[in-house]
Order: sequence, then structure tokens, then C-alpha cells
Amino acid sequence: MLTDEEFAEREPLVVPKNDDVLASEDNSTLSKLRAIEAKLDARFGVESEAINRKLPEDKRTVKWHEELSMALLWASATMNTSCFATGFLGWELGLSLKQTIPISILASIVGAALPGFAATFGAATGLRQISVSRYSFGWWPNKLIAVLNAVVQIGWAAVACITGGLALSAASEGRLSLVVGIIILAVVALLISFVGLKAILVYERYAWMIFFTIFLIIFGEIGRYADNTTASPLKGADLAGSLLSLIAIVYGSSASWVSIASDYYVHYPINVSRVKVFFLTTFGIAIPTSIGMVAGCVVASALNNRPDWAEVYEHDGIGYLVDTMLFPKGFAKVILTLLVLSGINVNVVSIYSAAIACQQFSRPFARVPRFVWTLFCFVLILALAIGGREQLNAYLQNFLSLLGYWSTSYFAILFLEHYVFRKGSFDNYDLDAWNDPTRLPMGLGALAAFMVGVAGWILGMVESWFVGPVGGLIGSHGGDVANELTLAVTVLTYIPARFLELKMLGK
Repeated sequence: MLTDEEFAEREPLVVPKNDDVLASEDNSTLSKLRAIEAKLDARFGVESEAINRKLPEDKRTVKWHEELSMALLWASATMNTSCFATGFLGWELGLSLKQTIPISILASIVGAALPGFAATFGAATGLRQISVSRYSFGWWPNKLIAVLNAVVQIGWAAVACITGGLALSAASEGRLSLVVGIIILAVVALLISFVGLKAILVYERYAWMIFFTIFLIIFGEIGRYADNTTASPLKGADLAGSLLSLIAIVYGSSASWVSIASDYYVHYPINVSRVKVFFLTTFGIAIPTSIGMVAGCVVASALNNRPDWAEVYEHDGIGYLVDTMLFPKGFAKVILTLLVLSGINVNVVSIYSAAIACQQFSRPFARVPRFVWTLFCFVLILALAIGGREQLNAYLQNFLSLLGYWSTSYFAILFLEHYVFRKGSFDNYDLDAWNDPTRLPMGLGALAAFMVGVAGWILGMVESWFVGPVGGLIGSHGGDVANELTLAVTVLTYIPARFLELKMLGK
């Protein structure tokens, strides 16, 4: 098998071009762009054929320490200012420290199990995650999944830009505006993701060390101020509602990686242990996410004992709070500057996978070079981050919950397709058909189940802009049960719908 670096440096895979999707390329703009991409690929390894299936013969054995990237990649992507800020939401919802810490840990593990499962498809199939889902969603319905995945990654990157921008602005004591901080963060991430998997694997393998150290420092300096005695003022249904809503938020944070997980495993050998992949990925996401979130929980509880910190947080945001509470002062600014890099970690992964998803909107879109889609996603991330920069907590609460809803539907359909209809064996997948709509399922069963799942979202969700009729029944502010409803209705719909599709269409 190829090592991570060797895989990224190998010559791009060339596949036959389909006549029905290619216009004359002799002098076209598209032809020139692809020529540029080919040159960049030859020089820098930018993966000009990133969405193609990686065949078994193109792989070589990897060493055990290289397999640690299965966990370390996610450790760098998840241990960041975004999960730190998410840790404040339990306090915002009126929950105590003793309630928020176990929820942050357990919900992270449950959510991370979804991408842990999806990751096992990468090495076995050689396919990116959106290509994998064609075997359940089919050619046409899967385009909806590609769009949703791109939206998820762009949204995640925008969150990271906001939190990183806040840290950079605070480190400069306001001399650098939040908007400029967001732009700097996005540009650096763009440069790394532009090169492709080679740069991502190398960068993410080591970047987590910095942020692990930072969160240990936060625990050490702020832990003595943590309020682990004050109970939540909420009772009964109101308490249940806040607990359910926090579970949905934390779960959604970890579950959202399900739609890109296999993107980073296609170069591993087909016989790599699926159990190893599952556990390294699951805990590679859950443990770092929990560390960041629990740090946020601890700091948020400390605001009860330090009203001066609470005032800074309320008026100036999380970046200035870190600057205020850490000491000595110069050291705090170093920490803030390093925290900015954590936003880059998320953006690197998100921009890379969003660009791959865009290439799978349609065959003509696949002909557009990945670096063009990377630039397109970069522009959207900037627009979203700058537009939502003043409402970080509302953004996090709403966005992360929504991520969990659709991730639950997506996971349930992939899981049922693999274990119920394909008997848990990759021998039952026609992997050569990954890009041939005539040999793939129609996806009608998956589409029906997904749409019924959307109804489950609507019934159970609790967002600042909408409270579903079922979620609204729990307490005065509602309790988010959208994931539970979505899982139930998706499973109950997909099994009979897929059996019917197989009976009527034969595939």
C-alpha cells in the first residue's frame, strides 16, 4: 500500500472520458483549466482526478504508525475553538456543569460512531463518501446528498472562521477586525486544501498536539474557578427539554462527519481491519471533541464565580474572554494566536471535501477542476462567516442541530443497505459500476425514506427560528427530539421501500 505521502504524490488516475458529457475541449475555457490542473498535479500533487475510484492494484501496504492518521486526522480537525464554543451552550441552556460534561462526552461518542461506520467503506471500496452512497441513493437522488454535504462542510468552515477570527481579533486587542481575521483564516486553509490530500494528511497528523496542549493549559488555569456545586434551576419538563436540546447539538457536531468520512481512507489497503478503522475513527473524533467541549463547559461554569469574566463574554465574545482569563497577559495572546490555527484545521478538511462533493453534482460538474470548486467554496465560506459573525451562539445551536438531523437519515440508510440488503459483504457491491447510472440502484427507496426522515426533523426540531410540534411539547422552550424521530421513521420506511424497489426494478 502507498504511504500517505506516496499516495498523494502518485500520478493521477486517468479514466475514459464520456462523450455525452464532453463538449469540444480544444480551445474551451474548461480545457484550459484542466490543463492548468494537470500541470499543478504534476508539480504539487493537487489530485486532478480526486473523485475517481482508487483500485486495489494502486495501493501498497502501510505501516502501523501511518494508520494512526485514521485518528489523528480527526483529532486535529475537531479539537478547535468551535467545539470549545459549543461547550458554552449547556450553560446557556441553564444546565449545570455536572450535567453538561457527561452529555458532552457520551453524545460525542454516539455521534462519532456514525462517521466511524462510514469510514470503513473507504478502504474496502476505494470510493469517496458521496460515491459510496450511490449504492443506496442511486445516481439521481444522490445528487441531493452531494448538495447537502457541500452545505454542511461550508457551514462548518464558516463556524471555524468566526471562532478563529474572534481569537485573532482579541489577540490583536481589536486592532485587527473580526472580518479581517475571518479572511486570514480562510485564506490559509484554502492554500493547504488547494494542494490536496498530501498536505492535509501531513498537516493534520501533527497539528492536534498544539491544541491538546492549549486545552490542558485552560484546564490548569481555569479549573479552580469551575462551578461544580450550583445546580440547574430547571426542573421537570424544562430540564428534560434543555438536556435533549444539548444532546442534539453535541451529537450533531460529531455525527456531521459521516458524509465525508471515507474520503480520507481510500488509499488504505482493502484488507485493513474494519474494526480498527471504526474504533480509531470513532474515538479519533469523540475524544478530541470531548476535550474541547469539556474545556468550554468548565470555562462557562466559571462565569458563575467570576462575574467580571461573564461581562467580558457577554459584551466582547469568547476571544476576549480567553484573553482576559489566561495569564500572564502576553502568554494569553500567544494562546489566542495559536487557537486561530485550530480554525484552519477544520477548514482544510471542510474545503477539500466540499469541493469533491461539488464535483459530484453532475457529470459536467465533475469535469470542472477541483481547484475551481475549492475557490468557489472558499468564497461561499467567507460570505457565510462574515454574514453570521455577530450571532455565533445562535449559529452554533441551530447549525449543529441541523447537521445531526440529516446525518442520522444518511447513516440509517447506508447501514440498512449494507447489512440488510447486501448482507454486510462488499462482494455484493458492483464497484466497477460506481459511475454508471444504468448499473446503480434507482434510489427510490432511499429517497422515500430520506423525505420521510425530513418530516421527522420538522416534527421534533427545536431551533431559534422554528419549534416542531412534537419538540415543542417538552417544557416551556421545547426539547429537541428530531434525531430520535428521524431514526425511527427512516428505518421503518427504508426497509419496505427498498424491498419494493428491488422487487419492481431488480436493482
